[in-house]
Order: sequence, then C-alpha cells, then structure tokens
Amino acid sequence: MKRLLYIPKERLYKIIFEAETREGKIFDIVLMMVILLSILLVVLESVPQIDEDYHALLKILEWIITLIFTAEYIVRIRIVKQPWKYVFSFYGIIDFLAVLPTYLSIIFVGSQSLVVIRAIRLLRVFRILKLNRYIYAGQNLGRALWASREKIFVFLFFVLNIVIIVGTLMYLIEGPEHGFSSIPKSIYWAIVTMTTVGYGDISPMTPLGQFLASIVMIVGYAIIAVPTGIVTVGIIRKSNRTNTQTCDNCMHGDHEDDAAFCKKCGQKLNA
Repeated sequence: MKRLLYIPKERLYKIIFEAETREGKIFDIVLMMVILLSILLVVLESVPQIDEDYHALLKILEWIITLIFTAEYIVRIRIVKQPWKYVFSFYGIIDFLAVLPTYLSIIFVGSQSLVVIRAIRLLRVFRILKLNRYIYAGQNLGRALWASREKIFVFLFFVLNIVIIVGTLMYLIEGPEHGFSSIPKSIYWAIVTMTTVGYGDISPMTPLGQFLASIVMIVGYAIIAVPTGIVTVGIIRKSNRTNTQTCDNCMHGDHEDDAAFCKKCGQKLNA
C-alpha cells in the first residue's frame, strides 16, 4: 500500500512546480478551483445574512481549504533542494499568507479582538495571487511587463510631466474662483481629464480653460494606446518561447523549450 502511495520526489516536483505533464496540469486546475472557492467563501462571509445562516458550514469549508493549502505548502518545502529560497521567494510568501490568517484567528480570541480577527481573515483574499503561478498567460504578461519596464517608466514620467504642466496652466487660467484652488488640485483635474474618467467635480469655465481641456482630452485618448502597444510588443517577443520548467535549485522559471540547464544558476533541468 505504501508503494502505491509513494511518488518519487523528482516526479512530485514536476507535478507541483511544472505543468508540462498531464498530472501537473490536473494539479494546477484542481488548485485553481480550490483558490477560487476560498475567495468565494471570503466574499460570502462578508454578507451578514449568509454568514448568519451558514456560518458553521463556511467555517468548516475554510478549515478544509486551509489544511489543503498547508499540506501543499509543506510538500513544496520538502521537495525543493533549497527550502529557504522557496520560503522567502515571492510565491513562497504568498503561499504562507494563504494559510496564516486562519491559524491567527485561533490565537486572537475574545470579544475585544473581533475587529482584529476580521481584518486578519480578510488577508485570505491574497490567495488570489496564488493564481498567477497556475495561469501561463498571466506569467507571460508578467514577463512582458518586466521586460518593458524601462519603456513604461519613461512613458509614465512623460505623462507626469504633462499633467504637472497642464495642471499649473489651468491653475493660472481658471484660478480659485472656478474651483482650481491650488496646483495639486489642478493636477488632480488634469489626471482625471487625461484618463477620460471625468468626475465633473471641477470643470473649467473660461473659454481658454475649456480649449485647454479639449486638448487634454484628445491627448488622453492618444496616450491610452501607448502602454498597450508597449506591452503587446513585449508579449509577442516573450510568447511561444518558454515553458513551465522551474529549476529545483534556484526556483527560477522562464526557460526556453529546448533549455537543458537553468540560465540563472546552471543547474540541469528535469527532463
């Protein structure tokens, strides 16, 4: 019986940390469903009527999910070569936060700490970050954003300069009598207008101010397309070149399909 239940460490690693095998894909799908269920429980628990009628059931389901995540977290630590690298990695911290709130709710008991318990248990919503690991498209988007970070930073810096200049000009044109009581408030108006949100709490009254606002609106539509183009180029460059192989030595992913060794530490990848 023990032999039937025993799974080699290397195979278990491929199932949990990668999605190239059938078992790995099934594991990812099941875990995604559990994560989504846990988020749904958090949402339902915030509805007073539902929590009052089904409090016991919600609590039981929450503990079942917490135990599943706890087991997953322990197994991940056991099968990696350098456990502390995983524990302090981004996903390691997210996995730890996924189980921590429920256990903390046991420690903080008493009527005086009910507010604290609610606040701590709301941290369970961060379990949704665990989804990033199991959605290849999300990983691809993340890599594209990171590869385009310099271009995005330059773009945001350019937009910041525009809103500061436009906000200052609008403060000089309209003045406090028309609601533009300070430069920061005028910059807020410029941001709202340029992003085409248009709350309408502040609006220019003079012809010159309205003319400047019209230009800002037109520029805003043009600016919206810029980051989309930057990220799209990054996605095209990064797509169809990598797989889900993760180095069991340094936990680095993003390897090309024909890679035999980790491009970060040189460790041989699992075939």
